Amino acid sequence: MKPKIFVTRHLPQAARAELEEACAVTIWDEEFPPPYEEILRNIAGKDGLVCLLTDRIDANLMDAAPNLKVISQVAVGFDNIDVEAATARGIAVGNTPGVLTDATADFAFTLLMSAARRIGEAYDYVRDGRWETWGLTLLLGQELFGATLGIVGLGRIGQAVAKRARGFDMQVLYHSHSRRPDVEAELGVAYRDFESLLRESDFVSLHVNLTDETRGLMNAEAFAQMKATGTLINTARGPVVDSDALYEALRDGEIAYAALDVTDPEPLPADHKLLTLPNCLVTPHIASATVASRTQIAQMAVRNCIAGVYGEPLPFPVN
Repeated sequence: MKPKIFVTRHLPQAARAELEEACAVTIWDEEFPPPYEEILRNIAGKDGLVCLLTDRIDANLMDAAPNLKVISQVAVGFDNIDVEAATARGIAVGNTPGVLTDATADFAFTLLMSAARRIGEAYDYVRDGRWETWGLTLLLGQELFGATLGIVGLGRIGQAVAKRARGFDMQVLYHSHSRRPDVEAELGVAYRDFESLLRESDFVSLHVNLTDETRGLMNAEAFAQMKATGTLINTARGPVVDSDALYEALRDGEIAYAALDVTDPEPLPADHKLLTLPNCLVTPHIASATVASRTQIAQMAVRNCIAGVYGEPLPFPVN
């Protein structure tokens, strides 16, 4: 009998076919994520779980599935999973590192350029029928060439963003939990403490994991230290930014612009106050949304799951 798997979201066809060949699969095929109660109901009797960041995977849920051998996350981050509880119960946890680096770095730079040149505002200006003539001071933005980019978190994605910035002759500063002399030499980036990075940067791009230390990292105090002409880019995790503090900083001109692919809450409600601001560009968590990257992370998660239910080491383990 094939191992039984519950998958909390639709998978790309190639990954789905691979999983269905090896396992008996139940897939939540609705557009929206399953409520916690549905995961709890569906996981009973299952050997494996393939899940996303939107799914809360806690000890209670694990106890409802005594046969559960593996939890396979279709993402790099895994703060939605109680890894300690899984480890205590002998449940393997896997994720999908490395694949999204270039797609996410590309998108971070897309947001950076869109914010600098006010693309969202320009599109609205044309769409709303306000474009009646050319003006010398119409929708003036910021130049990237020679500007200072501050990268918070110099992991794979942060380094990839730094490489892209070199093509614009940007001065790149970084702050991370530890200095990286090897990367400094390779990429020509300079270390700064967090406060100095905020003060010196024209653009601040976030690339940190969500932890107790980074939750609310960008708060009112942080925004007060940024330049009034500064721009915040977030492709990391929504709760790294205090949304209320960001709104006030943008509204009051404490910083110039923000471009966010992740928000808190997420999804951002249509009536959220951030969406009333012309200097806040929001996209629906699509930094990794390329055909190649999404297919590959799904296949990695599937292979983690298959390995786990057949008692083999996970190719991409967390615990």
